[in-house]
Amino acid sequence: MITLIVGKKGTGKTKILVDMVAEAEKVSAGNVVCIEKVPKLTYDIPSSVRLMETSKDEIEGYEEFYGFLTGVLAGDFDITDMFIDSTLRIGGRDYDKLGKFLQKLNKSVGDRKVNIVFTISADKEELPESVTAFIK
Repeated sequence: MITLIVGKKGTGKTKILVDMVAEAEKVSAGNVVCIEKVPKLTYDIPSSVRLMETSKDEIEGYEEFYGFLTGVLAGDFDITDMFIDSTLRIGGRDYDKLGKFLQKLNKSVGDRKVNIVFTISADKEELPESVTAFIK
């Protein structure tokens, strides 16, 4: 299941994400992964959570981002929760491409029991239906 945390910069999305990571780590019977563009959450999330950064691998654009995420999921079938901060800084601000990326990832994940949460720095009103469909 894919879920989005949306709001303009400074509205507390990362704080919500960090709280969700900590809660998932407490209840997960598998592995929890947190992905960010650059290292800034190192001291905010539990050390048992796998923290990854996309800048090390120079991941840019939604096609590369999709390959990165599906590769992480394919490499560890025990992942129960995946949290991604700064989505637009990794993939770009093209909301139509974001919508296609989310739909493709959702289809790829299929019936796998994994929760994927993204932070999106934009108002809900700015986003197309293809993106807002993932806001819970």
